[in-house]
Amino acid sequence: MENFKKAKEIASDKLFFIDGLASVRDAAQLMKEKNVQALLIQKRNSADANGIITVNDIIKGVIIQGKTMDEVSVYEIMTKPVFSISAHLNVKYVPRLMHNYNVKIAPIEENGEYIGIIDYTQFLFTKLEP
Repeated sequence: MENFKKAKEIASDKLFFIDGLASVRDAAQLMKEKNVQALLIQKRNSADANGIITVNDIIKGVIIQGKTMDEVSVYEIMTKPVFSISAHLNVKYVPRLMHNYNVKIAPIEENGEYIGIIDYTQFLFTKLEP
């Protein structure tokens, strides 16, 4: 009998995609518009893998490097393939898994589709619940 909370139960449904050829400015604008810290990068074809770009990637790959957001494309600083978490994984294992792989934010995958995204904030907020 399953009586544990699953990763998908605490994940955010604020999951948005962007093309890898888009400028980092476009990505940052979409992040601001949707109030998210990461975007998934669309596959180019069925044999391709999804990627992810985070606020941290933009800071590291553009701002600190002294570049402009218009001169850098998403694909240049994204992480690919994206590390994803099973929707049905017991939530108590998710922070450890993310920590072991040095991942701070990851999409939740169910039946080959991304259904949400999770970061450490969800774990903190879950701990506040009675």
